[in-house]
Amino acid sequence: MRGPRWALLRIHRTALRAALAFVVLAAAVTGFLRWAASAFPMKEIGCSRGGPCSETFLGFASAETLLTEYMKNGSTAVLLLPLLVGAFIAGPVVGRELESGLHRLAWTQSVSPARWLASKLAVAATLAVAGTLALMGIFRLGVSGLLGQSDLHWPDRGVYEALGPALVAYVLLAVAVGALIGLLVRRTLLAMSITGVVTGAVLLVLGNVRWNLIPSLTVTGPRTSEPFGGMQVPVDSFMTDIGEQNAAGERFDLHRCVPDQISTGFCPTDLKATNWYVDFHPYSHFWYVQLIETGIVLALTAAATYAAFRVLRRSTA
Repeated sequence: MRGPRWALLRIHRTALRAALAFVVLAAAVTGFLRWAASAFPMKEIGCSRGGPCSETFLGFASAETLLTEYMKNGSTAVLLLPLLVGAFIAGPVVGRELESGLHRLAWTQSVSPARWLASKLAVAATLAVAGTLALMGIFRLGVSGLLGQSDLHWPDRGVYEALGPALVAYVLLAVAVGALIGLLVRRTLLAMSITGVVTGAVLLVLGNVRWNLIPSLTVTGPRTSEPFGGMQVPVDSFMTDIGEQNAAGERFDLHRCVPDQISTGFCPTDLKATNWYVDFHPYSHFWYVQLIETGIVLALTAAATYAAFRVLRRSTA
C-alpha cells in the first residue's frame, strides 16, 4: 500500500503544509500568551471589573484576559475541526477523484478499489489524529490554570471536546463519513457540504444528550432565607437543574406554579416549598461521559467505514 499512500501525500502536500503551519502558529501564539500571562499579571483590580485601566496589554486589561479570550475563540474553533476534516476527505480526497475519473488510473495500476479506499482512510485517519492530538496539547497548555477561574469551564462546548478522547473520535468519524458521502455523491462541493451537515448534526445531538448518559447527583437542603443554604455542592461541579420541592419530594418552579397552572399537571397541588434541590455532575463524571461518548462515536465510525466499503464494492461490481 506504499504506492497509493505516497501518491495521496504528494497530491495534497500543499494542504498538509498549510495544516502543519497552522499547528506551529497556534503553538507559538499560545506559548507566547501563556508566558505573557505569567510575566505581565493584572496590576489593577478595577480592570477585571470593568473599571479604568492605566496599564493594558495589547488593549486588554491584562495578558491573562487576552489569553482567556483567545482560548474561548479556540474552544469554538475546536468544534469546527471535525467538520473541516470531514469536508476535506469528502471533497478533495475522495469526491474530486471520482468526479474527474482519476480513480480509474489508480485502479488500472494493480491497485484494487478496496486497497485504494483503505490507503486513503489509513493516511487520512493517521494525519487527522496526529494533528488533533497536537492541537489538544496546545489547548491544554493554553487553558492550564484558567478553567473555573474565568469564562472557561470543563463542561462548556469546545472545552469539553478538547480535553478528552471524544474529539479524536469525532475526527475519525468525520474521516469515515467524508469517505462514505464522497463515494455516494461523487461531486466535490456537494459531498463537502453534506459531510459538514452530517458531522455537525452528530456533534449537536450528542452534545445535547451527553449529560444524560449517566445519572446526575442530587443534594437537597432546607429552604432557608438564603437560597441553597446548607447544601454541599463541589465548586467545580456542573449544575444541570436547580429548584424547589415540597414535603412529598415533588419538584416545581415556584415562580411558574401559579394557581391557574395547578390543574394542568405541570405543578403539584402542594406548593409549599420545604427544600431546595440541585442536580449536578461532579468533575469525576467528566471521564465517564467522555469514555461513553467516545464509544458511541467510534461505533458510528465503524458503521460508516463498513458502509463506505459496501458502497465501493457495489459500484465496482
